[in-house]
Amino acid sequence: MKQVRIKVGFAITLFFPCLLLAGAAPPQTQTADPKPLTHHYQIQIKLDFEARTYAGSETVRWVNRADHATSVIYFHLYPNLRAVDTAAPATSSFQDEDEPRLEITEVRTANEKAALNYSLEEQNTVLRVNLREPVAAGTTTELFISFKGSVPEIDAEETGLTTHVVKQVSAALRAEREVRRARDLNFRSRGVMLLGTAYPVLAVHDGDDWQRKVDPGIGDFVFTETADYDVTIKTAPGVAVFTSGTETENTTGKALYSGKALRDFAILAGPTLRSEQRQVGDITLRSIFLPEHERVGKQVLSNAAEALRIFQSRFGRLPLQTVSVAEAPLVAGLGSTEFAGLDIIASAFYVDFDAPGVRNLPEIIREQRPAVEQSLEWTVAHLLSHQWWGGAVGNNPAREPVLDEAMASWSALLYFRELYGEQKAASVLEDQLRGVYRLYRTFGGADMNADRPSRDYQNSFQYSAIVTAKGALMFVQVQKILGEAKLLAALRNYYQANQGEIATLEDLRDAIIAETPVEQRRTMTRTLTRWLSSKRGDEDISGPDQELANSLGLPAKANAQRGNDRNALSAFARVGKFFWQQMTRIR
Repeated sequence: MKQVRIKVGFAITLFFPCLLLAGAAPPQTQTADPKPLTHHYQIQIKLDFEARTYAGSETVRWVNRADHATSVIYFHLYPNLRAVDTAAPATSSFQDEDEPRLEITEVRTANEKAALNYSLEEQNTVLRVNLREPVAAGTTTELFISFKGSVPEIDAEETGLTTHVVKQVSAALRAEREVRRARDLNFRSRGVMLLGTAYPVLAVHDGDDWQRKVDPGIGDFVFTETADYDVTIKTAPGVAVFTSGTETENTTGKALYSGKALRDFAILAGPTLRSEQRQVGDITLRSIFLPEHERVGKQVLSNAAEALRIFQSRFGRLPLQTVSVAEAPLVAGLGSTEFAGLDIIASAFYVDFDAPGVRNLPEIIREQRPAVEQSLEWTVAHLLSHQWWGGAVGNNPAREPVLDEAMASWSALLYFRELYGEQKAASVLEDQLRGVYRLYRTFGGADMNADRPSRDYQNSFQYSAIVTAKGALMFVQVQKILGEAKLLAALRNYYQANQGEIATLEDLRDAIIAETPVEQRRTMTRTLTRWLSSKRGDEDISGPDQELANSLGLPAKANAQRGNDRNALSAFARVGKFFWQQMTRIR
């Protein structure tokens, strides 16, 4: 599904007769510009860290890249997303303390300052703005929206390493459905606040269609186009703020951040957050961490620097000035998440095994130091590559999650091979990819097509096995057919052709086939279809581990555990190293 791309010259030709007929300049809310235009957000936010609230406004320039005029613009209000119908009426104040909330207080034209009619749809997750006059193809309009919001306080117990591990064991045992919640990305906990989607976000305009529906599943639910950002944030003195953008101005309690071609704009804040940075080419790379995790934070910076260096040389330059990797107390079930220029890893996995406090962890987890540390390094590389796959090159994460997830995991494997050699890469492939699928099948999970939409996956365990692991192993097979040089050439061409756009699996297929010798194209087509659209995982990857299944007493023991997840650690305390390697990895 390619977006329609209007050439500026053609857009002006369409619009020019309208000017002649009108005999006057175009309305103030529309402009035709000979230079390429982008969506643009100018956002002002005042953040009350202690009260867990914020108030702000945004002036949004929207570019109509479709073939026809439109008189309606849609925005997503992601903090109002609910897994069940618990959304309060549109006229109410913030009522649900366990969920974030985003409320619209005014909508008007930016220049004329005339109020516009608007409504909230899809259980308050969609803002519909009715324009006073249509926006012609190839022109722009500017809107002013004021808003306010709040975030919940998440209990520290929901974010600890033991809770993350128990959640993963539970996901392996159960077939219950998990869905992402708005509080996963908008919260305060342990003195850290994350505002992942704090403002009204333009819905994707694909051709003449608005992608309005937000489809919560186990994967990412934020779907956006690129835009330029200028964001001013006011906070109380002493609260450190980090964002997706580059800081361009800072005075006491107020800072300005900017960024070009960003898909979103996230904010991380907290009075005790610290950072270290280094220059990698023309990109400033930062590691953001809490004081008690300084040693781990510095190691993350070193890993991220190597990953950024490798990916820049292999895939192409990122259109970013600053990239950050940060810890935040993510709730159990979400080990990491990524935004434009800002990757977040759960604080639970920032474990300094040499620190005295580590004695408070269960022994079965302390014994997994190599697995936890390797999983953290893998996740750093995986997230950094998402700045290319899913970031610079977008895709619909609800419709085709395998597109960016599979490429990111294969890229992480490339990182280990380039940095440590083939032997280490083979070991990591076994632990992080093949082992995930094997454990999933051992627990009775059924093989599935990897090209399904995210709503088809039950939980993070299944999603990791099919989308992330099976999808990445497809690239391993493609590399065997093409060789690394041709595969990298295909990915570079895919990146250059789709940078700033929304790509599809078909675009990736085309890029790979273009680099495939004619005599191998039929084989390559069958390979891609086999890995993406069939159920041949046991043949291509691994079947269930019967020895492990016998050790666990599956399925009888799994059924016995359904009623009490907290018994999972003790019940499986004597199971082998392979099981615990998988249970302590970041998902």
